Amino acid sequence: MSDRLSSENLHATSVARDGRAVLLLGQSGSGKSDLALRLFDHGFALVSDDRTIVRRDGERLIASAPNTIRGKLEVRGLGIVDIAPTGDTPVALAVELGGDMERMPDDSRSRTFCAIAVPLVSIDARTASAAAKVALALDHFGLPK
Repeated sequence: MSDRLSSENLHATSVARDGRAVLLLGQSGSGKSDLALRLFDHGFALVSDDRTIVRRDGERLIASAPNTIRGKLEVRGLGIVDIAPTGDTPVALAVELGGDMERMPDDSRSRTFCAIAVPLVSIDARTASAAAKVALALDHFGLPK
């Protein structure tokens, strides 16, 4: 999809804390839903699991859930469970899930959605510290509310 579009449907799980959303980006099986589940213990709430609609609202990017999956989270081994979702939330950070992490990455990385640049960090979702790292990254690199 073109970055010039006013909305995009992303293969991403999104969570929010204190009015700021985090997009968890990764291939199927990369740990998006599992990391979202662990982030609930860090004060995050579900915006959307596996698919997230982002739309441009002025100079902000807003994350929301498609109607068909709003309030649903896939938990491997349990199936689809109902989770109280939060509503549309401004995006503050994008997290790329993967296994090869740089020790001292460039902190000026970003990814563009709907012509809006969002700070980007890479985190291995399978590590024990992944949820804490997402919370730290939101506090240190995320766009303000």
